[in-house]
Amino acid sequence: MAECSEKCENCSFDFSEDKQKGVCSIKEEFIVEDHVRQLSEKRLTETDKQKVFLGTNVENVEAPLSDEPPVKKFKHDDKKEKLRGQNKARPPPFKAPRELSLCPWIADQTTAEPEKKCLNQRCAFLHDRKEYLKIRPVDIGTECHIFNVTGKCPRGTTCRMGLRHLTKDGFNIVDEKRFEEHKKRSPSTMNRLSKDLQNELRKHKYDFAKAEAIIKANDPSRRKMQLQYSKSGSEIDNGEICEVGAEYQKPKLEVTETTDTSDNSNSVNAGSNVSACDMSHESAKPRIGPVDDSDLIRLRRSEKRKVDWRSKILLSPLTTVGNLPFRRICKEYGADITCGEMALAPKILKGAQEEWALVKRHECEDVFGVQLCGNNPGVLTRCAQLLNREIDVDYIDLNLGCPIDLIYRQGGGSGMLNRLNVLETVVKSVSQVLDIPLSIKTRTGVYIDRPIAHNLMPKFHEWGVSMITVHGRSREQRYTKLADWEYIEKCALAARPVPVFGNGDILSFDDYQRVKETYGAVQGITIGRGALIKPWIFTEIKERKLIDISSGERFDILRKYANYGLEHWGSDTRGVETTRRFMLEWISFLHRGNPFIQLFHFSQLV
Repeated sequence: MAECSEKCENCSFDFSEDKQKGVCSIKEEFIVEDHVRQLSEKRLTETDKQKVFLGTNVENVEAPLSDEPPVKKFKHDDKKEKLRGQNKARPPPFKAPRELSLCPWIADQTTAEPEKKCLNQRCAFLHDRKEYLKIRPVDIGTECHIFNVTGKCPRGTTCRMGLRHLTKDGFNIVDEKRFEEHKKRSPSTMNRLSKDLQNELRKHKYDFAKAEAIIKANDPSRRKMQLQYSKSGSEIDNGEICEVGAEYQKPKLEVTETTDTSDNSNSVNAGSNVSACDMSHESAKPRIGPVDDSDLIRLRRSEKRKVDWRSKILLSPLTTVGNLPFRRICKEYGADITCGEMALAPKILKGAQEEWALVKRHECEDVFGVQLCGNNPGVLTRCAQLLNREIDVDYIDLNLGCPIDLIYRQGGGSGMLNRLNVLETVVKSVSQVLDIPLSIKTRTGVYIDRPIAHNLMPKFHEWGVSMITVHGRSREQRYTKLADWEYIEKCALAARPVPVFGNGDILSFDDYQRVKETYGAVQGITIGRGALIKPWIFTEIKERKLIDISSGERFDILRKYANYGLEHWGSDTRGVETTRRFMLEWISFLHRGNPFIQLFHFSQLV
């Protein structure tokens, strides 16, 4: 080191000091300068342009001559107004013009098929195959994963890896043997939105009679009226209260229902009303076959489908990054239960494709749930009935913990914790309309110094909840500071016999073991960002040891994610860009799974 310092006389580095600090000098050509972000006029709205570029600096403008004294100039007049909020003029990350994209109706045409024609007269896509081949983007790979798996690529000519399954004229090639084997298997992805169901939802023709009757029975004003009637010694006539269509009026029926109070605690003052309403709505339809008594006798809690929650490891519902390809990787590493991304109930009821994509389920997900978020009892109950009937799902999770401002201000997510009357109606109604378990994910409360979740635990049991997940942070904390596991333990004790899962700061097997040994009342663990940072955390917990995988294995994970993404979103330009976008989102977490970084710089624990 002394010889080096003598030779480098002009060098300003102190090598002896660097040796102690572990600092290594970098050549100038490899130094990246800090990027200074600058506003672009093209990406600003007209209002923002006036705020930023016009300003109030008018010193160079010639003022008209007048006898009046000049206006007094204040200190902050020259200060430009700082832009706030979302930049709505910003262009999307990727948007392929339809005029330069081949129509999907003709993209997968094979040489053996007759020529396909698009029936939409107003279609904006390109329909000339030869013209598209001239402007077709260059392939990014030689092996199409979808073709290798199924024997036919549905993207056809537009596939960005179509070298082996396209002819020179752009027609799709099919591996008949592999394709026939694939057709014999059941679809790997379930819960797709059919066109018929989408049309019913958009035209408001779907039958929500059961949900509407339950909502009416659980309405707070109705419960208050029932309480008044019970005190006065009279009863409410179900036939008069239940509204039936004008075309059909069913005579009043008396329904006798024998239930076990301990087994049917979630049907508070709602049993006979719901039964009579359901019966009157359903009887208007002609029936063929055996008589179904499901409209007369409601399901008890013990008769619902069950999920074994004991000592399970659950993958948290993660917005944006908790997509189907990521959940497949977590299942391969040992996740017991998975849950889809948070879906907004109003958009589900409108038949929005982008929202229904969040409830898709892969065949490897043996126990799968859907998380719903909303602020209205009617909307959430109808959505729960719809999903219970139309898709294959094992449980429904109600979001009471989302800290996003847009959701919170509308009374959804963690905002529901401040609306106890609405919360009671929502939980009761959703629980009664389902024949599968209802779970809840909540935070400790809205504010750090005022936790309220422990007061709600006994009520959740009365209202029919099967499992509760408690995130040990408040809405005010978001994802900062350490999760309060002592408070989670307090909630678990208050919620008995309902199982409580804890969530927060589980980043390795050591964290899992510490929590399980210290807080015995918590029956399960939910892992969110720990799985994003290292998806093999589930294997760590199952094998009861710390695991660090090699760089080659990490690259294999990304390669596998890319294949799963192309299989899920498609192998055309749009699918490739979507896969890239979500992969980069995940890598922003995955790169933290470095033991050295975790040892010294772990932002999760700040």
